[in-house]
Amino acid sequence: MTFAPPAPDPSLLQLAWAMLEEGPAPTTDLAREVLGLDGHPGAAAAAVFALLGRDERFEVDADGRWSLRGGTPRPPGTPLSRLCYAVVDVETTGGSYDGGHRVTEIAVVEVRRGEVTDSFHTLVHPGRPVWPSTERLTGITDEMLATAPSFDEIAEEVFRRLAGRVFVAHNAGFDWGWVRAQLRDSLGDVPEVKRLCTISLTRRFAPELRYRNLDSLADHFQVPILERHRAHGDALATARILLRLLDRAESLGIGDLHSLKRYRPRKRDRRQRDLFADTGLPPRFRPGL
Repeated sequence: MTFAPPAPDPSLLQLAWAMLEEGPAPTTDLAREVLGLDGHPGAAAAAVFALLGRDERFEVDADGRWSLRGGTPRPPGTPLSRLCYAVVDVETTGGSYDGGHRVTEIAVVEVRRGEVTDSFHTLVHPGRPVWPSTERLTGITDEMLATAPSFDEIAEEVFRRLAGRVFVAHNAGFDWGWVRAQLRDSLGDVPEVKRLCTISLTRRFAPELRYRNLDSLADHFQVPILERHRAHGDALATARILLRLLDRAESLGIGDLHSLKRYRPRKRDRRQRDLFADTGLPPRFRPGL
């Protein structure tokens, strides 16, 4: 199974990269050629620094001439705002996969261009009883699962909804581990996906938060959770939290997935609550847009 999404238009970072591949360029030239700014030099410089200043692939000298940093691993990729994300949550019977436990519910929420655009969710017949403690937590009973489809019946749909997207979950290692194991057993194949964890993103882009569980993030970002500990409710809340975290990343000039994964907040910023204040730039000159 393969999925080939259409190639997106070049991002501002990609345009800057292409220009600097030909050699160093002054800030004013970058502002004019990449951002279309040819007015006040101070505003033009601010826009260029907002775009490139926090990206380790670019550097600027004392004379304001930008260049590509030596040893840069790869050029900028698709902007964060143009990627398609599959935000996933699973519920299980309670134990380990190796111990014979299986998924009882799965949800895949699609996020594209800054919006929740689609979702898929279903109960799944696990072929074994649910642990009583798990039933109390999720409310999912053996009776509810009696007529649900098996994972084999939904495996191709799950594969299709993950392929070509960035896999996202709150504690992504847990959800990806279950989905990967079930897909491999059902189809003998697993989609190649890049993965993001909203817990990890929270450490970087909401450093002021002491607790990073889903309830704490939902409260902080004022995101409602319609059904807690159910796959669709948790996945939908995680998708909306992801959008808040990506907004924060882009406000710092982080334009693609490579930069997002490499970013670490400076120690002095970790308790700074106004770190993500508006840059003052018009929206079309903000990085990643």
